[in-house]
Amino acid sequence: MTMIQALRSAMDVMMERDDNVIVYGQDVGYFGGVFRVTEGLQAKYGKTRCFDAPISEGGIVGTAIGMAAYGLKPVVEIQFADYFYPATDQIVSEAARMRHRSNGDFTAPMTIRMPCGGGIYGGQTHSQSPEAFFTHVCGLRTVMPSNPYDAKGLLIASIECEDPVIFLEPKRLYNGPFDGHHDRPVVPWSKHDLGRVPEGYYRVPLDSAAVFRPGKEVTVLTYGTMVWVAECAAREAGVDAEVIDLRSIWPLDLETIVNSVKKTGRCVVVHEATRTSGFGAELAALVQEHCFWHLEAPIERVTGWDTPYPHAQEWDYFPGPARVGAALKRAVGKEA
Repeated sequence: MTMIQALRSAMDVMMERDDNVIVYGQDVGYFGGVFRVTEGLQAKYGKTRCFDAPISEGGIVGTAIGMAAYGLKPVVEIQFADYFYPATDQIVSEAARMRHRSNGDFTAPMTIRMPCGGGIYGGQTHSQSPEAFFTHVCGLRTVMPSNPYDAKGLLIASIECEDPVIFLEPKRLYNGPFDGHHDRPVVPWSKHDLGRVPEGYYRVPLDSAAVFRPGKEVTVLTYGTMVWVAECAAREAGVDAEVIDLRSIWPLDLETIVNSVKKTGRCVVVHEATRTSGFGAELAALVQEHCFWHLEAPIERVTGWDTPYPHAQEWDYFPGPARVGAALKRAVGKEA
């Protein structure tokens, strides 16, 4: 499966298993979503369980909160992650606080899907990576898969979760892995092992990271598209890097992170979002706090720049394998 098909399969499986699962958002019903992730669900389950919403992110999330509080399990789509801002108050002040403010009488078991990230020439309003916004909010879970197998299992786990989940989908990975070399042909998921996705039900546990690439010289902490860029950078730079795919950004799998950094003694953090106050800063702080006596070199960060996402300079902004590779060499003392 492509990641698109895997995500669709996850919703299909859960809608079939549980009548309380409903799917909606802008163009989600008849049209099947701008990326066709929900294609065919309305035809299969009807207009009361998969339907189009008005162009109102605040309305989409607000109605989902009410539905979730009364026992439904809405899976709503924000067409691009860049568009979540009008729904900020609903996400932060309502969905995230529901369990706490009701002393556990109510929860908000809802999933908010958002295509995110760049690499598709989307410019400043279709390329943002806002994950750090959500990790700052107590009561939210934030998830970002890097491949179809994890995408399906994590989405199923998110739908079953009693907490509100922000489910970010790197759209550059929808149809195949991407190593940052934009001038090369796209490799389809059909030619990769992680494109082999079971048809039925399975879960990938939330809060669990994966060792994407074992290594001994340096730990790379990353997620989403950057998992593939980091793997490519390690190979091209000739560095034996251990690439950790966080998968669940927050809450995260601290044990896997700590064990890896203690083993390698070095750490490089990579993400596509802007640098200042990006989630990489939190990762660096956690590594410093838990692994200080094991570190043999300063923690490196490779990120997007502190600018709006540019259209004409897309590949200068995107943290490609050259920039990541240079940081890996600095971390292990292999600078030219």
